[in-house]
Amino acid sequence: MYEPKLGEEELANVTEAVKSTWISSKGKFITQFEEEFAKKVGTKYAVATSNGTVSLHLAMAALGIGKGDEVIVPTLTFIASANTVKYTGAKPVFVDSNKEYWCIDPEKIEKRITKKTKGIMPVHLYGHPCDMDPILEIAKKHDLFVIEDAAEAHGAKYKGRTVGSFGDISSFSFFGNKIITTGEGGMCTTDDEALYQKMRVLRDHGMNPSKRYWHDVIGYNYRMTNMQAAIGVAQVHKMDEVIARKREIARLYEKNLSSLAKKGYITLSPQMEWATSVYWMYNILLKGKAKLGRDELMEKLGAKGIETRPIFHPLHMMPPYKQSRRYPIAEKIGLSGISLPSGPTLTDEQIKEVCNAVTENII
Repeated sequence: MYEPKLGEEELANVTEAVKSTWISSKGKFITQFEEEFAKKVGTKYAVATSNGTVSLHLAMAALGIGKGDEVIVPTLTFIASANTVKYTGAKPVFVDSNKEYWCIDPEKIEKRITKKTKGIMPVHLYGHPCDMDPILEIAKKHDLFVIEDAAEAHGAKYKGRTVGSFGDISSFSFFGNKIITTGEGGMCTTDDEALYQKMRVLRDHGMNPSKRYWHDVIGYNYRMTNMQAAIGVAQVHKMDEVIARKREIARLYEKNLSSLAKKGYITLSPQMEWATSVYWMYNILLKGKAKLGRDELMEKLGAKGIETRPIFHPLHMMPPYKQSRRYPIAEKIGLSGISLPSGPTLTDEQIKEVCNAVTENII
C-alpha cells in the first residue's frame, strides 16, 4: 500500500544522533524538526509528540476540553479523531460528509452544535483539505475552538494556504505511511504562544520548565525521541519532492481510470478547484455498474499481489460509537471505497498494472 521514501540523509542523521548518545527526548534534532516543520506549515510554533493520536489529545487538553463538553467530528475519519475526544472526557458529535470532496460538510455542522459544544475538528481526509472558510465562520459565530486534524494532509493547501495553519491548534501524524514519517510521531502546530507553552509543559509530565522535577499540573509523557526527529528533519527536506510525486501518481491513476469513471463504473478521488490535495491515499468508489463489490475486488487484486484497503468505516457504524442516526453520504463512501497503492516509491509501470487489474475485474 505504501512504502516511505527514505535515504542517506535519514541514515546519516540517525547515526549522528546515536553517536551523540542523545537518543531520548533531548537533542538538537527535536528543536530543528519543530522549527523546520512549523516553517513548512506557516505557523509560529510546533510541538513534536510521540504519535499523531497523542498530538490530537494534547491539543484538546491544552484547550481545556473535558468532561461534559462536545466536539464536532466527521463520522468518516480514522477512529483516533473521535477516540481522542473521549480521552478528555468529552463527547464526539458526528457530522456527515460532503458528497463532492468527502470531508466534513460545513452546511451540516451548525445543526449539531449545542450549548455543550466547545470545538470543531475538521479532518483533511486522505490529503484533501476541508472547506475551511465556512467552518471558521461557524466557529467564530459560536465561540468554538478549531482543532485541525491534518494527520493525512502534510503540505495540502486550501485557497493557497497550507493546512495546519487554520486551527487554534492543528495536529499531524508521522506514522510510516504518512506523507513524511518518523516511524511513529506527531506534531501540534499553532500561532498562539500561550497554547504553545502549555503544550510543552503538558507533553513533559506537567513539569515546570524553570524548576526541574517540580510539577504544577498533571501532564503526559508525549515526547518524541531525538532519533525520530533525526529522521523527521531529513523527511521535511524531501517533503516537496514526495508531494510532487504523489500528485504525479494521482494524475496517472486519473489518466488510466478516467474511462471507467466516464462509463459509470467508479468515482475518482476528488480535487476541488479551491484545494491542492496531496492524495495521501488514492481512492476510488465503486458504483452500481461495477461487476464486483468492494470486498470481492480487493480479494481479486490481492491475488495478483496488489495490496489495497477499504476506505475508513464511518465511526457511527462501529461498536464503540454505534448509533441509529444515519449519515448517508459517509456510509456510501465508506462502504464502496477502496484505497489503491499510493506510496511515493511506486513506479509508473506499477500504477498501470494496478489500473489494468482494476479495469479487468469490474467491467
